[in-house]
Amino acid sequence: MGSFNVTHPAFFLLTGIPGLESSHSWLVGPLCVMYAVALGGNTVILQAVRVQPSLHEPMYYFLSMLSFSDVAISMATLPTVLRTFCLNARNIAFDACLIQMFLIHFFSMMESGILLAMSFDRYVAICDPLHYATVLTTEVIAAMGLGAAARSFITLFPLPFLIKRLPICRSNVLSHSYCLHPDVMRLACADITINSIYGLFVLVSTFGMDLFFIFLSYVLILHSVMAIASREESLKALNTCVSHILAVLAFYVPMTGVSTVHHFGKHVPHYIHVLMSNVYLFVPPVINPLIYSAKTKEIRQAIVHMFRHIKI
Repeated sequence: MGSFNVTHPAFFLLTGIPGLESSHSWLVGPLCVMYAVALGGNTVILQAVRVQPSLHEPMYYFLSMLSFSDVAISMATLPTVLRTFCLNARNIAFDACLIQMFLIHFFSMMESGILLAMSFDRYVAICDPLHYATVLTTEVIAAMGLGAAARSFITLFPLPFLIKRLPICRSNVLSHSYCLHPDVMRLACADITINSIYGLFVLVSTFGMDLFFIFLSYVLILHSVMAIASREESLKALNTCVSHILAVLAFYVPMTGVSTVHHFGKHVPHYIHVLMSNVYLFVPPVINPLIYSAKTKEIRQAIVHMFRHIKI
């Protein structure tokens, strides 16, 4: 410990699941299945939207962005997770850890922005269908996607530098098999108030505001649907929102739990922190392609058509 003095360690040591170290080899199979579903499922959706002209619509362009962010999050965690569980290779260089930390938070925030854009898409489609094609043009969709990416980059750019200014001398052992900002900053032997305040500001001003506007869009959608005289038509309109609602829940419920535990759950058992963080990062990329494949007829048909074409 003394060799670190008040500088940075050359590397961090990653941790699998505390208390289950002897079972890590048994967890490799489920982890590989989850990564295969996340990467394979989202890649199939990306390819289906790309090659199928019937899916060249705003809703499916946004779905492509969601799938891309899910693939990116999975790729950001995959190297260290599989090294930790498969090879018991736990070390990660300090700078590599900061890069991974930035990428995980970047694509998570980008996914939040895309979910907000998708809620706007559903709002326009249901509340103002006559102007749907003129409001959500290809240019507007591209601008929304680039805006989500730009917001993530600008907001999170200071994060690695806020970590670099801290002397890391308490330990070099992280709580997860990947790097997260709250996990790294707790190892500092200096005042981390600025990091904590900035992290909370980012959480509230981006994820919190996104969730608020998603909620607001659905309040307006419900108000519009309630005005539809036909019960059948109102249910049909709401049914187009089911996949998005499930995707929002799959993303925000674990994320809210992780953030709450990190900021306020100082006395919560450590394994709860680890479990919730793993659910937050691993579940949405696995669940989203399954949700959209199961609930969206057009996606299912496009995937079947694509595989038939490959077979031929």
